[in-house]
Amino acid sequence: MTIASQLFGFPSLTLAAAVESLLAVRLFPDYVSAYGRFTLVGGALLANYAFGLIFWAFLYPNFFSPLRHIRGPRAVISAAYNSLIVKEGPSGDLFLDLVKQYPDENLIALDCFGRQIMVAKPQLLADLLVHKCYDFSKPKRISAFLRRILGDGLITIEEDQHKFIRKNTMPAFHARHITDLYPMMWSKAGILTKALNREIANASSTESKGSAVLELTNWASKVTLDIIGIAGMGRALNVVEKANDPLQELYEELLEPDREKILFATLSLAFGFPVIRMFPWKMNNLFIYLTSSLDNICRDLIKEKRKAIIQNKDDHFDILSLLIKTDNFDDEVLKDQLLTFLAAGHETTASALTWSSYLLAKHPEYQKKLREEVTVALGENPQAGDLPADLAGVLKQLPYLNGVMQETLRLFPTVPLTMREALRDTQIGDQFVPKGTEMVVSIWQVNRSPDIWGPDAGEFKPERWINADDGKANRHGGAKSNYDFLTFLQGPRSCIGQEFAKAEMRCLLATLVTSFTWDLAMDESKIVPRGVITIKPEHGMYLRMRPLHHGA
Repeated sequence: MTIASQLFGFPSLTLAAAVESLLAVRLFPDYVSAYGRFTLVGGALLANYAFGLIFWAFLYPNFFSPLRHIRGPRAVISAAYNSLIVKEGPSGDLFLDLVKQYPDENLIALDCFGRQIMVAKPQLLADLLVHKCYDFSKPKRISAFLRRILGDGLITIEEDQHKFIRKNTMPAFHARHITDLYPMMWSKAGILTKALNREIANASSTESKGSAVLELTNWASKVTLDIIGIAGMGRALNVVEKANDPLQELYEELLEPDREKILFATLSLAFGFPVIRMFPWKMNNLFIYLTSSLDNICRDLIKEKRKAIIQNKDDHFDILSLLIKTDNFDDEVLKDQLLTFLAAGHETTASALTWSSYLLAKHPEYQKKLREEVTVALGENPQAGDLPADLAGVLKQLPYLNGVMQETLRLFPTVPLTMREALRDTQIGDQFVPKGTEMVVSIWQVNRSPDIWGPDAGEFKPERWINADDGKANRHGGAKSNYDFLTFLQGPRSCIGQEFAKAEMRCLLATLVTSFTWDLAMDESKIVPRGVITIKPEHGMYLRMRPLHHGA
């Protein structure tokens, strides 16, 4: 691949055209004088570029590429891009269909150029995600788009820079620290239930008495933003209690899964934001305005935090304070880390909470079992009582609570697709992978694979995460390998906040299920996962909610 790139790349073809033109002047002077040197050079350039196009589009992928024997659809528009614009059904199902079409293949070629290869079997992921993870990075056009939203944070940076930031951030996600955050998360969950009760009370005059239809996605985003506000920067945002909040509104508008935003994101991810920016599209200005506004808010928050640390000897053990106190980062780097933790730290859990509420609405028997389990452990109205001394320990041991949480994360991974580009010639299993090859991993496909999870892989079964012999919660769901459950990925690039997210889910689910009963209040056919970065219900998540404790 490296030799081919040197011989048939744009610079080499241009240089060859110049040499060919000089030789033509020397060897065929009469011909050149008749047609002119400009025509000669132009013809040589066109001929060379045409040959280069033929070489890369047809000759290389079919006759020279070390990946040429890999089977697959080799489509003009690969499934990796098609999945972002599919209109019918969950986009991740495209990859499930591909694996059915090529059942015995470890790798599947997605595009006609042979540059995008899907990892179809989890056993190859050890090389991609762990052993050789720094041989790969996110494709530059994808990183450039994400960087506008997340900054140069843990999700977008690579190699030594990633290792340094992750090392300096790990203490904030230590198990002991997350355990200490449970009471705060529980308190925020209680504030959410009070806000929902007010909404129901205000709507009950016009709707069925004692219940109301609420759109949960927005509320889930608000409460998780409140939680990351405390954990991420030691700041009480109190978004749930406000009619509107600038930070929450910016994220809501930026990540709303409407068709135009998804198309804009798809084109930016496929061709790069600088290319899309050249077109007169109102989405360009809106995207720049939203991301610039987020940048400015984060810069102000950092200035306030620095001032608090200096003047008030701020001793909060939040992520931002931790990074500031290392003296390893200037404000611009801190801004990028804050952008990452604000977006990833609230939007992913908000998505998971929304989907778990949907699954419990579809399966009232599990909603009832979960309610009974939490009630036995914490009381009929735990938000009104005293917290147990070891709240984290109690919630972690509840089988159905953890089963519902893990099964939601399996069926609806918040980021259902990831891509990696080879930074250098490397290898996956026995397959040589040339520099520039893009490896595609469908987290949705792995998490729902019948080969891994059985013929009922697409069904909601919290019992997978409960041991049959002793009835205790397990962490594997019956899967045989760490690479069979990819919601948080694996290895050095795995989600640093996965235990934090699970803590949020436990507190929020336990509080909601002991405060309300609910069922779907919309046509289920309209509940389709879509999203720019994380997946949300395309048309919102409308639930009819009924309080269990009047006057709460």
